[in-house]
Amino acid sequence: MKKTTPQKILVVRFRQMGDAILATPLLNTLHQYFPAADIDFVLNERLAPLFEGHPAIHRIITFSDDERHSFLTYIRKVWRIVHQTHYDAVIDMRSTTNTMLFALFSLNSHWRIGIRKPYTWGIFNHRYEGCEADENMIDHNLRLAEPLTGGDTSRYNRNLTLPLSDNERNTFHKYMEQQGIDFARPVILTGVTAKLENKTWAEERMTETLRRLIETYPQMQFVFNYAPGKEAENARRIYDRLCRLLPAAADACHLNIEAKSPRQLAAMSACCTAYFGNEGGARHIVHAMGRPSFVICSPGASKTTWLPQDTDIMAQGIAASDLAEVSGMTREQQYDLITVDEVWPRLLAFCQQLHI
Repeated sequence: MKKTTPQKILVVRFRQMGDAILATPLLNTLHQYFPAADIDFVLNERLAPLFEGHPAIHRIITFSDDERHSFLTYIRKVWRIVHQTHYDAVIDMRSTTNTMLFALFSLNSHWRIGIRKPYTWGIFNHRYEGCEADENMIDHNLRLAEPLTGGDTSRYNRNLTLPLSDNERNTFHKYMEQQGIDFARPVILTGVTAKLENKTWAEERMTETLRRLIETYPQMQFVFNYAPGKEAENARRIYDRLCRLLPAAADACHLNIEAKSPRQLAAMSACCTAYFGNEGGARHIVHAMGRPSFVICSPGASKTTWLPQDTDIMAQGIAASDLAEVSGMTREQQYDLITVDEVWPRLLAFCQQLHI
């Protein structure tokens, strides 16, 4: 008898935080169409706490870095997972030579859905092209639901979502107040730096943009978001430079508010008015918390791909490709195009839309 309704679905999405958050529209859609199905989600261990309690996820399955980098350990764990549960559907969102083992060990699954690559022929019985240039990532991810929904897109859920309790939000709200935040005024979560240098807008340009924001909107408060180590050093340097240029920045900018986990970053985002800064995983958390954002996109990062434009949440930004034909340009040349004078009118329009 042909199976028409999946009871057990496995979704595999290793990689970075932003990629995992961008999988939530697919998870939400599957839950919408098949509310009785168990939907299991495979991801990196360090990201798991961010998704605990998500209403679309039945079980979170994690892999540590050690497990992923030990081939025998990895194979054994994949084999055990799929043979303990016997999934009706396996959706491999990346379809690498490693992740496709979930489908390879599940050849009896009715739906084996993945990306069209030379080595995936015969493994997946439903294959789709990878995300194309300037294709929105949510559209791409939702396409993987088509074999299960029969092409019916009427109930597709495009929202990025993360679970957060009122208690978590209220606790962080109180902490921010204790650190000097006045919630009667706008609070801007600010990604002044980034993990990778080649995905970070120049410090002097970030500094000058913040100087203009503080002068134009003296009521704004800026919470610098950064990770320990190199990012903390970069953030401190920007803060010190900014305070030398504009003494009022010392009161407007806050380096003393720390999110010690991605889940706390979600709570911090929920307490803020908006996000401004470098594009990355933090922006996706902000979006999932229902907050608008304006980002500087790094070279090669398509605004159309990474910034959802058809949800209720405003997501804006600037990329080198907005300013010139960038084919043949180096990363440095592309970043050079994104000057403060190019960013400023767009950012000003964004702030005006916030009615600050």
